[in-house]
Amino acid sequence: MGLLSHSMDTLSINKSRRQSNASGAGDEPDGREQDTSTLKEEEGHILTSIISQLRPGMDLSKIALPTFVLEPRSLLERITDFFSHPELIFGAGEIEDPKERFLRVMTFYLSGWHIKPKGVKKPYNPVLGEFFRCSYQYPDGSEGFYVAEQVSHHPPVSAFFYASPQNGLLITGELKPKSRFLGNSAATIMEGEDRIRLLNRPEDGDYSITMPNTYARGILFGKMILELGDISTIKNEKTDYKCDVEFKTKGWISGGYNVISGHVKGPGRAEVGEVSGMWSSTVEFAEKGSKKTVLFDAATARSAPKSVLPLAEQEEKESRRLWAKLTDAIKRSDQNAAQAAKSEVEEHQRELVRVREAKAESAPESRFFRPAAGDKWMPKLDVDNLPKDVAEAEEAVRKFIFGDKATPKPGAEPSGTPTSPDTAATAPSSAKQATPVSSPKQPKSAPAAGAGSGTGAASMRSVTSSDSLAEPPSVPTAPGPPAPGPKHTHPV
Repeated sequence: MGLLSHSMDTLSINKSRRQSNASGAGDEPDGREQDTSTLKEEEGHILTSIISQLRPGMDLSKIALPTFVLEPRSLLERITDFFSHPELIFGAGEIEDPKERFLRVMTFYLSGWHIKPKGVKKPYNPVLGEFFRCSYQYPDGSEGFYVAEQVSHHPPVSAFFYASPQNGLLITGELKPKSRFLGNSAATIMEGEDRIRLLNRPEDGDYSITMPNTYARGILFGKMILELGDISTIKNEKTDYKCDVEFKTKGWISGGYNVISGHVKGPGRAEVGEVSGMWSSTVEFAEKGSKKTVLFDAATARSAPKSVLPLAEQEEKESRRLWAKLTDAIKRSDQNAAQAAKSEVEEHQRELVRVREAKAESAPESRFFRPAAGDKWMPKLDVDNLPKDVAEAEEAVRKFIFGDKATPKPGAEPSGTPTSPDTAATAPSSAKQATPVSSPKQPKSAPAAGAGSGTGAASMRSVTSSDSLAEPPSVPTAPGPPAPGPKHTHPV
């Protein structure tokens, strides 16, 4: 769900070598080795030059970062990390107790934070109109569908939508990162929210969730480390359950890394229990007067794989196609080729702006999302009036995201694109998995009727590493005009 260090996740300088475990120790229990990076000498010189131009409080969104600090995927794809453990929430709408429903939603949200690349990296900043879409095929045969789009450039706004009608789950939201230079740290103030809807429990309305902020410490001196900090609020106004989860940053003398804590409150602000643990590993909950129990353990969790269209079938502005050259260069550790590929995308965006301005044209309308009340972005699909029949609702969502294209078939991800970046996200096959609450595979109803259905997906095939770049489709493969965006390219 919402993530995500879209900040200047810069790195500390080390004149001898580059490594992910900067401490050199493998026995640190707090996850620091996963969040620390050092640089080669030549990389350090480039970064030092950039840092010398910064002043405290400066907006970092206009600073173009060198390619060696980039994670090889777009922010729009990185958001999918928060849909990696759906078994934690599938079936929650069938639970009668509102407290248990709330705990399931809270656990699902907190389970997404541990998935990240080693060290301190940032995903590509999406360009205006860029979009990423994928599907999920779950073990019981049910499916999930996801699309995200960069709907604004200045300020940057990434809107996203996920739905699995057969599992009674629908999620909408937007990320609005604002980055600042703070001296020896860079901060990303993460505005926006996630909204989770249990389709089989319409009386609950939306569970709204705000994001913690991201801090990259030690930019000028000391070891560089990534921290999440401040308050993330999870609440449901209809049931009156709420939890302010504090993502704690380490103090100068005391405290630890990656620690979370919060008190779950029920109707009338009554104390329900306390959530604690580490967002990078184990999350626990102790009901008032009871002992702690484990809600989620990253070490034994398995991520749900996603499927994407082959590159040859993707449109020009789909994330993996748009950034294919940059991703390939980063994976080959060819920084010169990476910089050239990055510059090519950015210059193309600038040229599009120049052409529009010369013709006195405004940016095109957003393709998948529309602005809504409360400074929100919602799918153009009427999610408040999906068909009652689950199969029809699923087809409406599929058609909205993929148009007449067949949904990508589950299979191996291309070797040139990332899957779940965190090694802890995929455990051995013998690992214990969370057990979802039993619920009917075909719920009798979803919310009221509305959006139409389309033809069934057929001839689905896997994405393979042999897929080559081809000309993008001449006609969009989902409804709506090409995606719009701000007037200036947002540096990666």
